[in-house]
Amino acid sequence: MVKISVGILGGSGYGGSELLRILLFHPNVEVKLVTAHEHAGKRVDQVHPNLRRLTDLVFTETVITDRLNELDCLFLGLPHGESMKLVPRLPASVKIIDLGGDFRLNDAALFEQHYGQAHTAIAQQKEFVYGLSELHARQIAKARCVANPGCFATATLLGLAPLVAHRLLRGKIIVDAKTGSSGSGAKPTANTHHPKRVNSFFAYKTFAHQHRPEIVQTLRSLDPQWQDGLIFQTHSAPMVRGIFASIYATLQTPMRAGHIGDVMSRYYRDCFFVRLIDGSPDVNWVKNTNFVDIGWAVSGDDLIVFVAIDNLVKGAAGQAVQNMNLMFGLEEQTGLIWPGSHP
Repeated sequence: MVKISVGILGGSGYGGSELLRILLFHPNVEVKLVTAHEHAGKRVDQVHPNLRRLTDLVFTETVITDRLNELDCLFLGLPHGESMKLVPRLPASVKIIDLGGDFRLNDAALFEQHYGQAHTAIAQQKEFVYGLSELHARQIAKARCVANPGCFATATLLGLAPLVAHRLLRGKIIVDAKTGSSGSGAKPTANTHHPKRVNSFFAYKTFAHQHRPEIVQTLRSLDPQWQDGLIFQTHSAPMVRGIFASIYATLQTPMRAGHIGDVMSRYYRDCFFVRLIDGSPDVNWVKNTNFVDIGWAVSGDDLIVFVAIDNLVKGAAGQAVQNMNLMFGLEEQTGLIWPGSHP
């Protein structure tokens, strides 16, 4: 079996740890390179002790070298703003999957507004496919470059896509989404370290979250006539992993819950990782997996959609590997099938 030679630029964070956890056991992958500026020279399992006895890889500096020409696929797990510095200099022969936000938005002004910096490689934007696997599988399969979606955007879009594509909604949509502390990354800040998060519950980035514009951009691609009435609010929840989104919307006409189920089932009939749930999903059922669980409730023309994902897997590393599988002609679920734990 010919294996895909893979590199990870920026492998010391939580996303990089999850990529390694998945890729080291992927039957079609050989991880050849992992970089981390602060940890260069250290063994990977010194930084990610869960990987002890599972790899002898050593972190190297994040620099452009001839070694990149030997790779088939490169995952970019870098802070926002770093990928756009590197992408124009990467070998044209290497396929790229960017887990950051640099190439999700096709509008440079929107990027600057939401990420607080000018985009220096907007010319490369047209090379990137937005990597929401369930919506864009055909485009991803043909792409050289993929922009992995944000975790909140993944949950929100998978809950809304069938409804917007079929023009079943009217008026405002309210997304009330909660996330665990791992979504803030490995480096603690005043609002993300354990004493702040463990018993807290609070809203943040009100009317200013960077995932909102990619949600709007994608919904408009599904229905160009969709009117942006999205209110998107994120919350910090006292858990480590997971995103739970409650999406409140108004239907064009009153419907039964069974009709919504029919729409969802048809839309996701070929999507292995989408599980349609009777009632509310539970974050515990999707932790450490690439599954997305979607439930809903209807009363007349009032609709609530519930979505649960693991922010580090389906919301980041797992979806990145799912996209890699598509790009290299593999079965979408290769290397990604394992259940969560219960309890």
